[in-house]
Amino acid sequence: MDALRGAPLALLALVTVRANVTGTGASLHLAQYVVLSALLIVPLLWQRRRPLETFAAVSLVSFGQWALGFDPVPANLSVLLALWSVAYGCAFRWALAAGLIAELGVYLVLVHWHTVSFSMFFSGSIFVVTTWLTGLYANTRRRFLEGLEERAERAERERDQQARLAATAERARIARELHDVVAHNVSVMVVQADGAGYMIDRDPEQVRQAVRNISRTGRDALAEMRRLVGVLRADPEDGGADGDGAGGTDYTPQPRLAQLEELVRGAGVPARLRVTGPPCDLPEGQQLAVYRIIQEALTNALKHGGPGVRALVELTYGRAELVVRVTDDGRGAAAPRSHDGHGLVGMRERVGMYGGAVSAEPRPGGGFEVLARLPVPAGRAA
Repeated sequence: MDALRGAPLALLALVTVRANVTGTGASLHLAQYVVLSALLIVPLLWQRRRPLETFAAVSLVSFGQWALGFDPVPANLSVLLALWSVAYGCAFRWALAAGLIAELGVYLVLVHWHTVSFSMFFSGSIFVVTTWLTGLYANTRRRFLEGLEERAERAERERDQQARLAATAERARIARELHDVVAHNVSVMVVQADGAGYMIDRDPEQVRQAVRNISRTGRDALAEMRRLVGVLRADPEDGGADGDGAGGTDYTPQPRLAQLEELVRGAGVPARLRVTGPPCDLPEGQQLAVYRIIQEALTNALKHGGPGVRALVELTYGRAELVVRVTDDGRGAAAPRSHDGHGLVGMRERVGMYGGAVSAEPRPGGGFEVLARLPVPAGRAA
């Protein structure tokens, strides 16, 4: 940009070289003209990055030209270009100082080559003042636009923050509502079940009515839970359906540890399952968490492990914890990273619910390892 700004001035100096060197009353030889024009134009290459230094260099060269008695040349217009850069890119005090120096230059030119008069000084000052005011206006305009951009960015950040706060508050409200709905419906089901157990031998009809109430309450609770959980964590793959294709309730049981063999066989990669230690009776939710962790680890091995990858699933039952380790011999650290997946986050959420910990990282010798530790509930260890 600086070169483009100085290009017209360099072209003007080149076109008028004959008139300024060989013309009547010319005080410069060709070499002097070329050197002087270069000293006045070359500093303009830094006028945007160093406006003060550029203006100082051009002004000093012009003052030396005046002191040596050389005639003005077209390249002296570089003073105006440098003045504009100072007014545009520097503080007002520097712009004012540069304007006064330019005005002094106009006066020195008139003193040396002409008879000084107010009209001539006024005519010469018009160009300086116009350039100076134009630079100040451009500076003010630039600062105004920068202020608008800053305010827009700040408003956008505040808007996003408010949206996140509102979403968090809404999720908390829905979670409280979900808790109330589940607690109420489960309480009703417990009372109905207790009544049915008490009346099972005395009034079979009342027991049947109680069982029907339990079934209806359970369906209502399940539908409400699905609605609220769908708001909390919508799954685009569901498409809003409930799982049976007709908008009804999905009664398919959640997978358990007994189905790990089937999961490993159908993983899509050659995989083996190794179980160490006597199995213990884990809660259904904890079994589901282990199942999903292994499922996610095998899926990652299939997606990122590369061709020919093999996996090993190990379950180690201890007295106080269950250790789940899934390793593969794939590309490991060399595998491309996916920035749009939520697999590791989901693992941590599931394990964190039961007070456990999970890690997923490349192995030093190659491949990848997912390691999860879940505490075994008291009284369930074999």
